[in-house]
Amino acid sequence: MATCEVCGNEYDMAFEVHAQGEVHTFDSFECAITRMAPVCENCECRIVGHGVDVDGHFYCCAHCARVADPVRGRQAKDAVPA
Repeated sequence: MATCEVCGNEYDMAFEVHAQGEVHTFDSFECAITRMAPVCENCECRIVGHGVDVDGHFYCCAHCARVADPVRGRQAKDAVPA
């Protein structure tokens, strides 16, 4: 059994996430998202999807990028794969 690094739950179906040279152990996607997903700099939601990067600032969508930084945010576009 492994122990979730977020909630401390010992769980026989825990999983590891290997990212940026580190190994993290979680018991659920909820805990993984809580620890690893970036936070939108405008609305403060967890960015679970692709998000938008404007000059090193991360937003959940183009709208939030434009609200937070009207000048540089104009270049932000939500991208949907075709």
